[in-house]
Amino acid sequence: MSETTTKAKSTTKRYVEAIGRRKTATARVRLTPATKHSFLVNDKEGHEYFQTAELKAIMHGAFENTKIEQHYEVSAHVTGSGIHAQAEAVRHGLSRTLVERDEQVKNTLKKLGFLKRDSRQVERKKFGLKKARKAPTWSKR
Repeated sequence: MSETTTKAKSTTKRYVEAIGRRKTATARVRLTPATKHSFLVNDKEGHEYFQTAELKAIMHGAFENTKIEQHYEVSAHVTGSGIHAQAEAVRHGLSRTLVERDEQVKNTLKKLGFLKRDSRQVERKKFGLKKARKAPTWSKR
């Protein structure tokens, strides 16, 4: 009985939601089927929020590499970190939603590394040092 209820729920589900992360940036991404393609990030158009060509390419990377022809409305809410990490967090969340929507794209996205959370963080500054590892100039006298 539980199998039929889960099948019924999955067919009536209108959108797919996933979370993408990078450094301290977190993106909550929603993917909704639509008649035309649109991309909203924090209630702004995607090309307004991510203004450089590099950031736009990162943001749309999951769509371009999977060659999906169906139109979607993507809305993302991003917080934390810098603009570059936010773009990568959006890509991570978008990739997860695409896999949830269609399992066949998982292989492509996994090979590109879009499904793996990039966990690299900035190392903290230590006491007595100028930066995380840079020591003050040593002098003998």
